[in-house]
Amino acid sequence: MRRTVFFISDSTGITAETIGHSILAQFEGIDFDAHRLPFVDSPDKAAEAALRIKTAYARSGSRPIVVNTMADQGLCDLVADSGALMIDLFAPFMSQLEQELGAKRSGAVNRSHGMVDTTRYDRRIDATNYALTHDDGVSLKLDDADVILVGVSRSGKTPTCLYMALQYGVKAANYPLTEEDLEREHLPAFLQSSREHLFGLDIDAERLMQIRSERRPGSRYASLDQVQWELSRAQKLFRGASVPFINTTQLSIEEIASRIMSRLGLERDTF
Repeated sequence: MRRTVFFISDSTGITAETIGHSILAQFEGIDFDAHRLPFVDSPDKAAEAALRIKTAYARSGSRPIVVNTMADQGLCDLVADSGALMIDLFAPFMSQLEQELGAKRSGAVNRSHGMVDTTRYDRRIDATNYALTHDDGVSLKLDDADVILVGVSRSGKTPTCLYMALQYGVKAANYPLTEEDLEREHLPAFLQSSREHLFGLDIDAERLMQIRSERRPGSRYASLDQVQWELSRAQKLFRGASVPFINTTQLSIEEIASRIMSRLGLERDTF
């Protein structure tokens, strides 16, 4: 079975898409042809979205599904004229909150991911710049790092650091363990002095070999023997220094970041 899904929002569409995917993932055996329609914030754009949905309906013969986070009810009604199944993610909460707070919702558009708080936005930009300038051991000045990811090459350090910076404003640095580091019996001294911020990333040898082979096929760097040796040595260093670590093989970047922040006690709001 295949169904068409539209994630529609008067802002970026990130909330609709994220929650929508989580809901749809519960229905196995169905392929969803997903489309994101952000910034549907005027009657003209809502009518254009409705026309696109109607076209998809006529083409497939199956009623499209719309996951909607538009705040303006008038825009929602225009899109609903398409005949799609409308799933309004805000509707179940608004009436209860209006009653509890004694206030009516504003219906203002473009509020979910706008730059409302410049201080929080600046913190996210600063954290992103920090992650870029402290990537792969480029800078070893780590005194102000919130977290320092350590692991062998291609274990997922860089994307995890960038995600934590962009999503949570976390100053995340990372350091790749070299062969010289792995041959020692302890972590480099500059890492040991920041031990409370360290977190190790591990990965299955077969998966790491596959990732490295895509970058350097047929090389010693990508060989199974080399990968197994590096991972076993890294695990020994983590355990010897009491550094917490997780296996990232079956985890998404979001899961990795959440587990790290939970283990290290980093409580930050999402942006």
